[in-house]
Amino acid sequence: MGGRKIAAGVFAAMMLAGCGALETGVGAQDGSGGGDAAVNVKEARADLDRLDVKGRAPMTGYDRDEFGPAWSDVDHNGCDTRNDILKRDLEGETFKEGTHDCIVLTGTLEDPYTGKTIEFERGQDTSTKVQIDHVVALADAWQKGARNWKADRRKEFANDPLNLMAVDGPLNGQKGAGDAATWLPPRRAYRCAYVARQIDIKAEYDLWVTTAEKAAMEKVLDDC
Repeated sequence: MGGRKIAAGVFAAMMLAGCGALETGVGAQDGSGGGDAAVNVKEARADLDRLDVKGRAPMTGYDRDEFGPAWSDVDHNGCDTRNDILKRDLEGETFKEGTHDCIVLTGTLEDPYTGKTIEFERGQDTSTKVQIDHVVALADAWQKGARNWKADRRKEFANDPLNLMAVDGPLNGQKGAGDAATWLPPRRAYRCAYVARQIDIKAEYDLWVTTAEKAAMEKVLDDC
């Protein structure tokens, strides 16, 4: 899986894939019309084995701004990354008039981390119900290789759809900068897809894992 990108429809399909789909290679229908997708656990294990295993580097020098302005329009489609991901992951979206279907006002999220259905409504007091999670947290990436990248590479990572998902907002806050050794989605049926996606991201960007993180990932894959 390392060294390639998965199509955007596949990202969304992975959100709803359970362990059974991962183990057998049978795709699960995604909620955004992206079609079927499957995650190969054997391939995820092989990619994990190819990742370097090192200790966690210090947080020295870390700042969110090191990964560029939040939600840049890196693909130059006229929409910032947050709205791109909301548009990809929500169902039944409505958009602000005059934005060329860019600014998402409302929609429904089938949250992969909890299995809950969350109604999203844009607003000062409501937008945080749905947040965009960096599957591999920026601070975690910083400690495992990203501190040595050039600025453009960090900006690409922070806005890469492979590393972004719309999820339950409070739960995203709970996750923080946790890796697989310290945080996993409470919805057990999604843990296989979650860990496989983290491995794919780390392989794509040549990030390493800690000993504890690798052990946690192996345990999840063993239980798929």
